[in-house]
Amino acid sequence: MTSNTFTTFVQDLVWLVLAISVVALPALGSSGIAALPQVSDALLFAVVILSCTFIVEKMDSGQGQRGVAVLRITAAALLLASLVLLGLRLSGGVFVQQEAMAVAVLGWFALFRCGGVMVRRYWDFFPGLAPGVLIVGNGDLADSMRTLVLESRGRYRLKGFIECSANGGDISEALKGMSLLDYARKNKVRKMVVSLSERRGAFPLDEILRCRMNGIEVVDAASFYEEANKRLYIENITPSWFIFSQGFRISQWRRVGKRFIDILFSTIGLLLFAPFFPVLALLIKMDSSGPVFFRQVRVGAGESEFVIFKFRSMRSDAEKNTGAVWASVNDPRVTKLGNFLRRSRLDEIPQLINVIRGEMSLVGPRPERPEFVKTLRRQIPFYSERHYMKPGVTGWAQVRYPYGASEDDAIEKLRYDLYYIKNYSIIFDLRIMIDTIAVVLFRKGGR
Repeated sequence: MTSNTFTTFVQDLVWLVLAISVVALPALGSSGIAALPQVSDALLFAVVILSCTFIVEKMDSGQGQRGVAVLRITAAALLLASLVLLGLRLSGGVFVQQEAMAVAVLGWFALFRCGGVMVRRYWDFFPGLAPGVLIVGNGDLADSMRTLVLESRGRYRLKGFIECSANGGDISEALKGMSLLDYARKNKVRKMVVSLSERRGAFPLDEILRCRMNGIEVVDAASFYEEANKRLYIENITPSWFIFSQGFRISQWRRVGKRFIDILFSTIGLLLFAPFFPVLALLIKMDSSGPVFFRQVRVGAGESEFVIFKFRSMRSDAEKNTGAVWASVNDPRVTKLGNFLRRSRLDEIPQLINVIRGEMSLVGPRPERPEFVKTLRRQIPFYSERHYMKPGVTGWAQVRYPYGASEDDAIEKLRYDLYYIKNYSIIFDLRIMIDTIAVVLFRKGGR
């Protein structure tokens, strides 16, 4: 158990004790000790809640302590705990006549847990309390980081821009004789973003190290960009950054858990949509000539190729004269029914077959065609890294960025794909699935 895990566990124990106290003390005062559950039941109750919370936290080690993820983790943990408690109640008669008290404790625990974490995490977002950021660097990279802070809608406050001379000059003139640490303290800087386009003779190592050792957070441009945008700044990262950065750790048990969810949800999805398949098949046949299902070769995990299944939404001769081309807005190759299928994402339901076969996952990078991958791999750095995970029916890029139909779009979507791989967790997958429902309901992104 790491120190962070232990700290979180102790905090959860404190919240649970407070929740039990809030519920038990009034009952004790009004009805006496007879109103309280047996000690063994109370201990079992506490163990179930803490264990379920611990399990969900471990499943979300990359996302569990950031932003609204706290709400999702708490909700998932209490749902799991409720199912376990219900099972104990039905099978072993535990918590008899204590249901109301148990529900109250769960509610107060959720309130204390979310409230405590959110107060610590979200006070930054109140006006005037956002973290102050100091940009230290030079060139276009530093300028882009400054723009990022200014356009953050209040999430960050720009506290200064210290330009490091590329010819080896020091930064004393920009600081007006102050040390970098004194300047940071005077301006209440909490985060220092080092953004150097030219490093030779320009990096004020000793000054920045003093700031770091005195409690000021120091990050590079790539890490700050990732934090602010939930995507990666691929123009400013190197292979060593992938090797030494936190994340990109997908353990075997996480893969097993992801595979279990894929099979379970895909099977349920196919069973739910199976009654509609004959109707859709008939409509597709009536709308245009050609097969009901569309089959196409795509690139999967490890750059292996597989055949994807979809309901046909284009004319059967769509690429007879053009070969492989990107889809476009109001693509003339799309049939009338196909436009509806694409907007509603119903055309992608057969991909659940690919998920069950193990060629795809419910969540992951979008599977591209080999013709496009061959070109994009040559032109975009780190493009092949997106193939370390199975492609998905939906994904972080799909819910955060419109439908991609060009090399520029491929670059933008790659930022999100690599962020997803770096920060993968089962809870992250659940968030993407929920976001996908919103995308489908509002019919965004399809072409």
